[in-house]
Amino acid sequence: MSNLRRVLERQEREEEEIRRRRAEEDQEADEEEDEMLVAFAMLNESRQHHRRRAHNVDRRRQSRGKNLMEDYFIPNSLYPVSKFRERYRMQPHLFQKIMHDICNYDTYFIQKNDACGVLGLLPEQKLTAALRMLAYGASAEQVDEIARMGKSTILECLVRFCDAVENLYTREYLRRPSPRDLQRLLQKAETRGFPGMIGSIDCMHWQWKNCPTAWQGDYGNRKGQKSIILEAVASFDTWVWHAFFGVAGSQNDLNVLGQSPVFNDVLRGHSPQITYQINNTVYSGAYYLADGIYPRWTTFVKTIPNPQSQKEKSFAAFQEGYRKDVEMCFGILQARWAIIRAAARMYDEEDEYDYEAPEEHEPDPINTALTRIYERPMGPNGHLLEHEPLVRDGRFNNPMIDRYQAMQSSYVHERRHIDLIEHLWEMKGNHNG
Repeated sequence: MSNLRRVLERQEREEEEIRRRRAEEDQEADEEEDEMLVAFAMLNESRQHHRRRAHNVDRRRQSRGKNLMEDYFIPNSLYPVSKFRERYRMQPHLFQKIMHDICNYDTYFIQKNDACGVLGLLPEQKLTAALRMLAYGASAEQVDEIARMGKSTILECLVRFCDAVENLYTREYLRRPSPRDLQRLLQKAETRGFPGMIGSIDCMHWQWKNCPTAWQGDYGNRKGQKSIILEAVASFDTWVWHAFFGVAGSQNDLNVLGQSPVFNDVLRGHSPQITYQINNTVYSGAYYLADGIYPRWTTFVKTIPNPQSQKEKSFAAFQEGYRKDVEMCFGILQARWAIIRAAARMYDEEDEYDYEAPEEHEPDPINTALTRIYERPMGPNGHLLEHEPLVRDGRFNNPMIDRYQAMQSSYVHERRHIDLIEHLWEMKGNHNG
């Protein structure tokens, strides 16, 4: 009997020990779970803290605006006009005109009170920030020290400034030459020894820093850089009246020419009728000075790669010298606006899309009155209408094809080339030797 009691007591002790161990294990598991929950909550709180907007920095923008006005924009300012011209890349009266036009175009640049009633930035501060980034290629952090503006505000000023300048002045400056402009260009070309020449054409590459990885093969140029091509036509006074931008950097000047609208007016028959005489031969149609990659068209005059005679050497020297007008224009742009000399950081093809414009849906070409197959209109007699077949009479396509073939005439190109060599030699070449 006593043995049975001892066995039962031992079993109770073992069961009690098992329950105690299970309770300790459950308690330890609960403590670990509580610790994990606390750690997760702390981590989430720290992440939320990092995501919060940083506190606004009191940049004392009003005092900086006052100092900026005293430095450049009041009579007897601290810095002379020469320093203003050097740092703003323009004269003060031109700056005032541009600021007046932009403030009338975009009210963002006008000084206003914010929601707290605090006076905002001056128009001079916003334009100074944009011009400093364009002129020096500076970052927003560098401009912050000058204009006392936040990074996002500076970048917004730059984008809005460029958009305003493009919309305000493109129609006035980046346009085809007027009859008066053509007369001025032709007179200058006549004195240079190239009658009928209205400018020089060439392309330049602008490096694209943030080119997407999927597009780098298309935009990579021969130097291994990712770039975007700009085609321009410039006159002797560095007036750019044609610009075509956005072609991938892997293409050459011929590929750009094939996509460029530079000869659209010529093909449509809207180009000005220009006639001139070279070496007792009358020619029609203006032309551009170009380098050797361009085709032998009537719209181009190229140099001689390996000149042999004195006449050819003289012609090559004058042609290559006058063709540098567009190269000089590119050099002036890069020297005056350093942002072009550096890599483009803000360019994005999505910027070409106007998100504020109303959506326009193209009509379905299959679901129209003339192309419905099963819902053809009925005539007054109850029968289906039979439409007249479409006939191309050649009034538009054939003249355009003829003008395109005439523009590609290598015979006229070579004949005018020979006459220009003789004309330049009689005009300038033989007097230098």
